Amino acid sequence: MTHIRNIVILTGAGISAESGLATFRGPDGLWEGHRVEDVCTPEALARDPEMVHRFYDARRAALAGVVPNAAHEALAALDAAWPGELLIVTQNVDDLHERAGARRVLHMHGELLSALCAACGMAVRWAGDMMAATQPFVPSEVEGRLSPAPRPSTSLGTNGEGVTPAKSFQPPKCSGCGAHALRPDIVFFGEMPYEMDRIDRAIASADLFVSIGTSGAVYPAAGFVRTARHHGAKTLELNLDPSAGSVYFDDARMGPASVLVPTWVREVLGG
Repeated sequence: MTHIRNIVILTGAGISAESGLATFRGPDGLWEGHRVEDVCTPEALARDPEMVHRFYDARRAALAGVVPNAAHEALAALDAAWPGELLIVTQNVDDLHERAGARRVLHMHGELLSALCAACGMAVRWAGDMMAATQPFVPSEVEGRLSPAPRPSTSLGTNGEGVTPAKSFQPPKCSGCGAHALRPDIVFFGEMPYEMDRIDRAIASADLFVSIGTSGAVYPAAGFVRTARHHGAKTLELNLDPSAGSVYFDDARMGPASVLVPTWVREVLGG
């Protein structure tokens, strides 16, 4: 590792599965018993916002009952000790990297513990049920993230405030603009992942790209390994099974993330 200074690590559902969180798609193609099209698209939110909110409320509740595993903890140790540039790009919407102590983390698909106003683009921390529409906001918790641009309000229909209260359902009220337009801060299919420019820059300057627990089937993340190779980075896959893009990696190690990741981190840190 003497010639490695800049590292980009991509993590997927496989790293959190050992903590007890369900992977995005199970063997039956469903996510916690739901079709992805019914809970993770702008159309689903417009068609039945109450079901979508209840689905993510349940995911948020499940998240509160799990803890980081050895893989999260190892990456946090690497984050703390690595003297060069390091970026953990996660496809996961949980907060297990942060709870393990990692700081250089980018959530490209959004976060469960965040709510986004579809009208003004403000994001706020949200740890409780979004169905509790009367839940007050704490002004000090406002993050004020306005980039990327807010989700198109047309994905929610229109009633003069940019939302459609299907089945007499009205989304929670935004403390910034006052619109009843809060939605889960999750990147739905058909929407642009967060901070792609920053991710692209990090990959272009990386000496090492590592993919952990990802299927290699969801773009744009599935293309990161080829971009990294194009820019001359070494590439490593740590996965339970070979991903759809395994052929593009210089090295691949198969097994549980809780075993593979700590072993690899010890190698990197020379321990």
